Amino acid sequence: MRKRIGWMALALAALLLGACATGGKKAEALERLQYDYSAAIRWGDFEGAWNLVDPEVRQARPMSDLEFQRFQQIRVSGYRELASRVDADSAVREIQIGVINQHTMAERSVRYTEAWRYDAEAGRWWLSSGLPDFWAGQ
Repeated sequence: MRKRIGWMALALAALLLGACATGGKKAEALERLQYDYSAAIRWGDFEGAWNLVDPEVRQARPMSDLEFQRFQQIRVSGYRELASRVDADSAVREIQIGVINQHTMAERSVRYTEAWRYDAEAGRWWLSSGLPDFWAGQ
């Protein structure tokens, strides 16, 4: 009887570890994409950041060349995560971004909420909130 319980416990542990590994890969993929996205924003690579936006969002709200040129008027001076929440197929991060206007050299802070969704069919995460709107309220 003890042998049977021992084997059952071992089998259960193996299943749990397998489940954690799968979830772990998914979480690692999200962290890697969030890092890549934040690096693109910090370095002013808004076209690179745009490539991480959900294709459905890009199709519904395409960006023109003029909109991309507008991003050249600013420099990002800081990018800080304030809070985050991750569920099975979605994630949300509250971000504070420091923005400098290239023409006036005035710096301000913009708060932005990133929303991420996991696309099981593609096996990857997408940013579903689009790029930050640095000009909201101006």
